[in-house]
Amino acid sequence: PLLTTSSIDRPIRSYYPPIEQANLFIPTPHTITMSTADVTATALEHLESMSTLHPDLSPQYTSLANLYQRKLWHQLTMSTLDFVSTKDGSKLRTTGEGLNSYLALYDKVILPVEKKLNQLSLCRIASCVAFSLLEKDSVAACAILENLLEHKERLGHSAALFAESRLGLLNLTVVGRSGEALTSEGSVKALEGVKEMILKNRPVLAELADTESEAAVVHSVFYETAMTYRKAVGPPEAFYKEAIQYVAYTSLSDLSKEEQYNLATDLSLAALTGEGVFNFGEVVTASCLQCLEGTDLSYLHELLAAGARGDVVGFQRVADANAAAIQLQPSLVSRAEAVKEKITLLALVNMVFERPSLERTLSFEDIADRVGVPLDQVEWVIMRALSLKLIKGTMDQVEQTVDVTWVMPRVLNNKQLSELARRFGEWAVKVSKAKDYMMEHTGALLNQ
Repeated sequence: PLLTTSSIDRPIRSYYPPIEQANLFIPTPHTITMSTADVTATALEHLESMSTLHPDLSPQYTSLANLYQRKLWHQLTMSTLDFVSTKDGSKLRTTGEGLNSYLALYDKVILPVEKKLNQLSLCRIASCVAFSLLEKDSVAACAILENLLEHKERLGHSAALFAESRLGLLNLTVVGRSGEALTSEGSVKALEGVKEMILKNRPVLAELADTESEAAVVHSVFYETAMTYRKAVGPPEAFYKEAIQYVAYTSLSDLSKEEQYNLATDLSLAALTGEGVFNFGEVVTASCLQCLEGTDLSYLHELLAAGARGDVVGFQRVADANAAAIQLQPSLVSRAEAVKEKITLLALVNMVFERPSLERTLSFEDIADRVGVPLDQVEWVIMRALSLKLIKGTMDQVEQTVDVTWVMPRVLNNKQLSELARRFGEWAVKVSKAKDYMMEHTGALLNQ
């Protein structure tokens, strides 16, 4: 039987229920005691047998055996993590008994020395092993992470948060693959469990931001789970909030091409349709959106870029040119009016930004021309922008003007940044002239 140990020289416990793989039934292990020498011999014997069984992976298994024998635990941890975290699963094989090779490596080599390893790296290895089991045995997959979480004090905050986040994502994946309705009893229970985990751990995540050197990894998996949860239950603005954080903490090299494409699509649709999402520049500058170029969904990037510029005409041009494709996106069709309103408001925001700070009194006629609405609807547009706190100011209905004193902060593109830099230059010149004037006339003023 495949045995599981939580430490050296103490009873070994099973962390997963009986499973059947390759017609080989694995019974629940009974409790036994192994010495340090026995554990080391078992680990080295396993690595040697896998090296012989799979010659193409012989260099990797031989290297792991060498690190284990020399007790280079950090190097062993990182080499094992690199070995089991390949996206294509090319290194996942079976043992001589027909078992999952990642599980066998984790069970016979990693767990016996778990206390000697970096606990976050241990959880990352366990996560890779768990997801490799997902297709054949989801119960055993979840049990691997659940077993680790029995020792939260030893793991520490960051490692425990990582494990809980991955377990939540594992449960969401199981729900998605089951084909059951989200309203079914099993799905509701799983979703509620993930929701509770997110709410409980969000304050913990905030504390890790400035205190943990590996916080980015933990942030990434937490937001991935939160993003996946919101994709399942909505609303789009909540998904957008989690997804944009996930993008900030995740390297594109960690994602497959398909994952990048799906993320870019979902993020674009959430930005366009999400209530209260007006910072399109944040999405347009996200590197993952570049993967939409040259695809059937490239128009999503073009729509977002036009919206970020406040270009109503350009937005409508892209929408008209891709009308048939847009009809295939239910979220865009059902929220068409809301999207149109959002672009109108963004046009007003950009109009204000484009004006010098001393020329922020806008006439209704100028606004109507810029945002593309009839004159009698301008007042409604201004009231809507004020209520959403996109701008601050006062409106004169008699004079038909609005005096804007503040505009919402947002991510700017290169052109907008250049314009801002030009204004700073002009401001610096004015300040310099004012300083020179004061220096020139201060003496005369003081002598009066």
